[in-house]
Amino acid sequence: MKIIGLIGGTTWVSTLEYYRIINETIKEKLGGVHSAHCILYSVDFDEFILKNEGKWKDITGSFIDIAKKLEKVGADFIIICANTMHKIADEIQNSVNIPLLNIVDVTAEKIVERGLKKVGLLGTKYTMEDDFYKQRLKQRFNIEAIVPESEEREIINKIIFDELTYDIIRQSSRQKYVKIINKLVLNGAEGIILGCTEIPLLIKKNDVNIPIFDTTSIHAKAAVEYALK
Repeated sequence: MKIIGLIGGTTWVSTLEYYRIINETIKEKLGGVHSAHCILYSVDFDEFILKNEGKWKDITGSFIDIAKKLEKVGADFIIICANTMHKIADEIQNSVNIPLLNIVDVTAEKIVERGLKKVGLLGTKYTMEDDFYKQRLKQRFNIEAIVPESEEREIINKIIFDELTYDIIRQSSRQKYVKIINKLVLNGAEGIILGCTEIPLLIKKNDVNIPIFDTTSIHAKAAVEYALK
């Protein structure tokens, strides 16, 4: 079994889900009391991310240092337990000699398996508004990703940072997300990427009548598959 190097803490709430899903999946596959060989470097979200908002050069440098530490202590590959931080995934990959399992790629593979060509993308403002996610989906997998309107993106982002990062789950926020998802469906979305690893805490498959792609679960299970190859 390969050793999984996890860069987590962005936020710890979703990182906890990663750890749970990875180990539950290992147990399902291997039986008994098996668990994953993994090394977790959990960052201080406030210190590393919030206080450096928009300072991507500084954030990139910090994450490269973390990746190198994981490699040095024996990780066989790396996963970043956050969608937004994949904005700097290529820079991190280019700075280490072990693979980085990209959340966009493994999510896209699931979308391709379902035969979908157009999906809605929910996430932080960076994920929805920057090109790194949408371009990778289009260029590598020929998947078109559409995002909510500006005012709706603000609502999604605010709920992530004011509620979900604090492990606060509100029915009123779920209703807002479902309304936004339904509007994306009217605009042609065949499925919805829950492109922030906290969103699956709020939105479940029974909340909507369209396939959803839980990036937390997809990424964690892909890490197990890779670890067991």
